[in-house]
Amino acid sequence: MHSFLTRIIAVFEIAGGLFGLVHQFNRLLGGRFGGVDAIVAVLGVLLFAFILVAGVLLASNDGRGTGMSIWAQFLQAPLLATPVFSYALSSGAYANLSLTLQRSPRLGFDWAIAEHGWLLALGGPSAAHIGINLLALASWLVLRFGR
Repeated sequence: MHSFLTRIIAVFEIAGGLFGLVHQFNRLLGGRFGGVDAIVAVLGVLLFAFILVAGVLLASNDGRGTGMSIWAQFLQAPLLATPVFSYALSSGAYANLSLTLQRSPRLGFDWAIAEHGWLLALGGPSAAHIGINLLALASWLVLRFGR
């Protein structure tokens, strides 16, 4: 069962890493932004390239692939959107459980397959959100403890 789950994780990392890498290159080559946005786009290229390589190594049963994939899943787990700072990363798929922090907190759930996303920003929504990508957390647990 572990091998099957590891292969699924590898497929999502490869697909999400490739699509994210292409999107970030397109964003970077579009060049309609300033310094901070360019830095975020370069970081996006590096992150999605890392995830792509991790997935390829994981699929080929290379020992480095497991370690890199553990980090790739760890980076995709947190969701943070505050008026001061926002961060989210997804590659391949996500299942996000989030809490909107306001007078009456709300719990939310959202999911997608064949998706990639990258958000790193100073600033964000007026109502803060915190959450976790449950799929990334489950993948991290499979990779970390399923050896």
